[in-house]
Amino acid sequence: MKTPYFNDDHEAFRQSVRKFVEGELTPQAEEWEKERRIPKRIFARLGEMGYLGINYSEELGGSGLDFFYSVVFFEELVRCQVSGLMAAVGVQSYMATPPIMHLGSQYIKDEFLLPAIQGKKIGALAITEPNAGSDVAAIRTSARLEGEYYIVNGSKTFITNGCNADFVTMAVRTSQDGGFMGISLLVVDTTTSGFRVARKLDKLGWWSSDTAELAFEDMRVPRTNLLGQEGKGFYYIMNNFQLERLIAAITSMAGIDLMLSKTLEYMASREAFGRPISKFQVLRHRLADLYSELEAVRALTYQCSWGYDRGDYLVKEITMAKLLATELAVKTANECVQMHGGYGVMEEYPVARMYRDTRIGTIGGGTSEIMREILGKIVIDGMDFSTFSPADDQPEEEASFSKKQTMEAGGSQVSSENPALEAASVCTCAQLVATYPARFLPDKAGGFNGTVHFKLTGTSGGQYTAVVKHSELTISEGLEGTTDCLVEASDETFLGIEKGTLNPQMAFMMGKIKVSNVGIMLKFMAFFRPLR
Repeated sequence: MKTPYFNDDHEAFRQSVRKFVEGELTPQAEEWEKERRIPKRIFARLGEMGYLGINYSEELGGSGLDFFYSVVFFEELVRCQVSGLMAAVGVQSYMATPPIMHLGSQYIKDEFLLPAIQGKKIGALAITEPNAGSDVAAIRTSARLEGEYYIVNGSKTFITNGCNADFVTMAVRTSQDGGFMGISLLVVDTTTSGFRVARKLDKLGWWSSDTAELAFEDMRVPRTNLLGQEGKGFYYIMNNFQLERLIAAITSMAGIDLMLSKTLEYMASREAFGRPISKFQVLRHRLADLYSELEAVRALTYQCSWGYDRGDYLVKEITMAKLLATELAVKTANECVQMHGGYGVMEEYPVARMYRDTRIGTIGGGTSEIMREILGKIVIDGMDFSTFSPADDQPEEEASFSKKQTMEAGGSQVSSENPALEAASVCTCAQLVATYPARFLPDKAGGFNGTVHFKLTGTSGGQYTAVVKHSELTISEGLEGTTDCLVEASDETFLGIEKGTLNPQMAFMMGKIKVSNVGIMLKFMAFFRPLR
């Protein structure tokens, strides 16, 4: 089916990749599966062909192409019938290296990103630990700063490319703050003393992709290998998850297409009761259903790819695509094996390997259960996972009030006529709440009548009541009347959210802030200009 997403250049690229896959990769697939590894020379060859830097800028050694070239690449790479290779390449170019591109210094880019794009170095992403999978905030691997080095101790598991990796982009805990607050990202050269591949893991599928458990014992990592800011790693990981999950949707979609194609070929040649089994209605109807579901998944995945290429932050849609595509892949593999009968469980038939490989999809990059929980928070609780902005980005004129509001704020009077709107000048919750009248946008509050209670703990905390009625705001100390929404947080958390240094959605997910009615709170915060 023709789509508006691909042009003639995309199709020419498709033919080039297909020729490469069929000529250089597919003939070696069985050997890689048996040896349980992909030779490093294959990464070098992929880099030589420009396939490891499709979306990276030319300044970084990439091709600077749009994201649909990556879609084409994976749709064709699946033809080698080795999902382990797709996993290895996916980690190399779309998981381990994006944080380096976005957050690394020029030295770090030259040291790790450039050779990764060239295929001269293999990268891995190390987040998961024996006791911390989807719960990223629970990681324990520590990185203690001593002078100009981080001293790293801990372990990681289920690390794709872990045995072959020349460098690892890894999450570590750089402070003892609980939850996500103390997590940072480091890039580590695997020749560093103290780095060890504890063991190579045997898997149900993806045999050709090496997967390892890694151990770190007093590993000294230069401070300059920190990616981005210390303590911001959780946010970087969450952002990187969107690309990882989109790639999972794309590869699953492509795998479904291949499985159905192989099954149709088999059904056309396999006869039972004097005719091809493709003539049996029960099998025809199953295929009709699977193809229909495939096209629905394809449409959503292409739409997500288009949005991603535009720079949209599509948490809901990408989560849906990952969930639907990976689960449909498992369902399709099961049906295709069944349609092959006894041959479906023979290793000489591609569907046997595909059956093993697809099962990993609903676990890696976030389990199906986590995908559903994220979607539940979005569609039921009204949570917005995009960058939070309680009001429009563009400044608006000062709001007018029918009633002047004045409150005590740390010993000084702050009123709507002299608002303290500079984030740097707000140090206490009282000072923060005192800015609400001057930041209030009555035009946005039309039709809303409600009461919000704030219970803020800590040395600068307090209890406050905010009432919006007939486009007017009233602020008072203490908890007055019946509330429509109760907000509970520490002073540090509340100030961090309002001043833009702490993502409110992440704070909510980690239990740093409790909100009794998320929908009411999201509406309420949209009535105020942000602190500047």
